[in-house]
Order: sequence, then structure tokens, then C-alpha cells
Amino acid sequence: MKLICAKNELLKSVNISLKAVSSKTTMPILECILIDASATEITFTSNDMELGIETKVKGIIEEKGIVALDAKLFSDIIRKLPDSDVCIQTDTNLNTTITCEKAKFTIPGKSGDDFAYLPVIERSEGIEISQFTLKEVIRQTIFSIAANENNKLMTGELFEMKENILKVVSLDGHRIAIRKIELKNNYPSRKVVVPGKTLNEISKILSGEVEDQVKIFFTDNHIVFEFDDTVVVSRLIEGEYFRIDQMLSSDYETKVKINKREFLDCIDRATLFVKEGDKKPIIITIDDTGMQLNINSQMGSMNEEIDIDKEGKDIMIGFNPKFLIDALKVIDDEEISIYLVNPKAPCFIKNEEESYIYLILPVNFNTAR
Repeated sequence: MKLICAKNELLKSVNISLKAVSSKTTMPILECILIDASATEITFTSNDMELGIETKVKGIIEEKGIVALDAKLFSDIIRKLPDSDVCIQTDTNLNTTITCEKAKFTIPGKSGDDFAYLPVIERSEGIEISQFTLKEVIRQTIFSIAANENNKLMTGELFEMKENILKVVSLDGHRIAIRKIELKNNYPSRKVVVPGKTLNEISKILSGEVEDQVKIFFTDNHIVFEFDDTVVVSRLIEGEYFRIDQMLSSDYETKVKINKREFLDCIDRATLFVKEGDKKPIIITIDDTGMQLNINSQMGSMNEEIDIDKEGKDIMIGFNPKFLIDALKVIDDEEISIYLVNPKAPCFIKNEEESYIYLILPVNFNTAR
């Protein structure tokens, strides 16, 4: 095999491929990137058996062939090469020589025969959205998936299609994030749970441009994302997702309209008195004079008042400040509406169209003080 590619094209493809290289595996072949130039195009494939990526690489094939190279070593070499054309050549024993200007490296290659190729997925009934939209939706929901694996379903996000609406949901037991996107066409109803790891990696690869599209296909066990010159295949998380509709209520006793930036900055200031791992709540008092925010800790205390538009009853309620900050950071609206029922019921931050809904459970601050 002999290929010639520009260094920046190689590096772009290597960085994409690295997202699906296994770091902990008993199969050394999964620590490799498969370079396939056996046909008319050059493709890089990586697969950790949960997530697989195949991406096309711009370059010239001078001699056809196929080789698997240690992903970390290969990427480190490419990264440190001069910005010039790179020649990748293998001999009959799969020893691979990488040459760029006066630099020359030789590393051992492996046969591609043992490599776990991506599963062949039948692509039908796919949806198409802009890369910008998908990247935004992931950003606006991914923070509320669970970090630990105690409940596997909580480490993923629900993708639910109904007619022309795609609903994306994440939750971790303390909060729920929901985003709804209007699609151009109607689609059959479908629910799948996509691993958070997959979505995190995809959001890093997406261009985020409004004009660039991404096609998404679903099967019973896999989800496929196709965009630019890249295909990402991921296993789905099995199981019935939580019935979140039962947790959502349109009833409220208090409604507050508030400037989002002011509210966020104020909570941010309050966290100066909260050490990492501390469970000090921020206490919010809402009455006709406005909203008072108060935090007390061993390091000190803070009180601040914000102007609001209030409808309904006065209320005093406590929250984990981090959960409020996470939700507020991803909302783009200048003014937000907060709906509250009582000090023990969740609060909802949502817009009129309910294209986003953030539910946050309160904390009991009587015992936390």
C-alpha cells in the first residue's frame, strides 16, 4: 500500500477516528485505526464495539492495500509532522513507513482481517437536521445525564419521534432536560435511547454549521449518523425509558419572569461560598418586592435581590445552585419564565412553545442550613 495525503487532511481524519478507539480492551486490534485503500477511496475506521466511526480521507492511492496501525502512535506521529504532504507505505510484512519532508518513521502494522468492521445497517426512514441544530440540542441536554452506571438508561438520552417533532430528553434523578425540534416531514413514531458517550463524541466532530446537514437512521439496536465524509454507528441502550410525561405538570402556583443573565450571574456569585462537593443550597424567596437569593456557608454568606415579574403566590424554595447554573447556561433566551408549585415540588424553566423544558427538584434547606 502507498498513499499520499496532506498532513492537515490526515490529522482531521485521525482526530475523528480517535473518538471510537478503545482505551481499555483485551483485543489489541481495537486499539488500531484501520486504513483501507483497497478500492478507489481511502477510509479510516475505528470501532470499540459500542461506537464505530468510518471517515473518508482526501489523498492519492498509488498502491492499493489495507493496514491497521496503533491509533495513539499513528496520531502522535501525524500530529508532530511538518505541514506538508505525507507518504504512508507498507511492505509485505505490513511494516509501515511514514515520510514527510525529511522525517521518516517506521512502525509495525497489523492485518486488517481481524478488525471489527462497522455493522452493516439498513438505512431507511432517516431524518435530516442541520449539524448546528444537533450540536445545540446535545449541548442543551447532555449535562443532565447521570455520570455513574447504576442506571444504564440514565447515562443515555431519549430520542423520540412523533409526526414532525423530535424530542430529546435526559435526566439524572435530580433534574430533567427536554428539547423539541420541528422536522420538515412527518415520521413514524419511534423511541430510542442513545448513549451519552456517543452524543458527546458526535458533538465534537460536527461542524456546527447551519448549512451542513446530518442524516440520522434508527434500527432496533443501532443509531447511525451520516454527515460530511463520516459515518458514526452506535449501539443503543436497551430498556424502556422513564415515563417523563407523568413528571411534567402544567399546574403552577407561582410564575416568575426574570432576566436570564442577571439570574445566572447572581447564582454564580453565590457559588463563591460553596466548596466543591458541598451541598449548600441557594435559598430563593419570591414575593411582591422581587426575588431574594441567599446562601450561607462556613465561608460566609450572600444576599442579593433581583427584579422580577411575578404572578401568583409568595414562595421560599431551595435549590442546588449547580443545577440552576447548568440549565441557565444553555438557554439562549434573554428573558425566562420559571414555574413553581410549592417548596417540595420541582420547578420548571420553559418557554411558551415548550421547545425547551428544564425540570429541577428542590432541596430541603431546613436541615441543610
